[in-house]
Amino acid sequence: MQILGIDIGGSGIKGAPVDLASGSLAAERYRLPTPSPARPEPVAAVVAEVVKSFDWHGPVGVGFPAVVQGGVTRSAANIHKKWIGANAQELFAEATGCPVMVINDADAAGLAEMTYGAGRERMGVVLMVTIGTGLGTALFTDGRLVPNTELGHIEIGGEDAEWRASDAARKREKLSWKKWGQRFNRYLGTLEKLFSPDLIILGGGVVKQHDEFLHYLKLNAEIVPAAALNEAGIIGAALAASKMLA
Repeated sequence: MQILGIDIGGSGIKGAPVDLASGSLAAERYRLPTPSPARPEPVAAVVAEVVKSFDWHGPVGVGFPAVVQGGVTRSAANIHKKWIGANAQELFAEATGCPVMVINDADAAGLAEMTYGAGRERMGVVLMVTIGTGLGTALFTDGRLVPNTELGHIEIGGEDAEWRASDAARKREKLSWKKWGQRFNRYLGTLEKLFSPDLIILGGGVVKQHDEFLHYLKLNAEIVPAAALNEAGIIGAALAASKMLA
């Protein structure tokens, strides 16, 4: 069975059909820039373009960078403020002509890794952290998701954590991998004090370069890169949409 997964990020919107039996992309992913400003209508139009590129007419799962409750987006850290209170699920369904399921983007990535990847069959507390324009998190206890944790916005040293420790911060401040890794380690250390995870899975665009920074991360928890790297969000969004069919 295949379902189209779409991952909406601060800089790009990417999607691909996903083979749910294997948890892998069934076609090469298609990516378009996220509109700026990222208001609801322009973003929905880009999502529709991604769907059209695959000549897709079935269910669509969308990972979205916000708290998502019942298809409604409740926050907007790295997207336009007009998304707060918007019914993203209805908007995307209208734009694409397809049944749509919307889920927090980090939760989507976490579901993919817990089902097919680095967290498969892992019990205890597992924390997924996606690193990109912002910092996203997905928290699992004995395989069950605690949705919409959004722990990238905890304060560290009086500042929003993702302002200091995201990949966007690394690029903005032209930080070396060592300097950024130390900052990111402080962020993860704070999460470890709060949740005592047994396993931390790192995802997002920067994880493709995990060899550059993983050795700077010194925690008690096991830390591993996502098996699906930056494709976990697409795969998890499709997986979430499959539950809608069930």
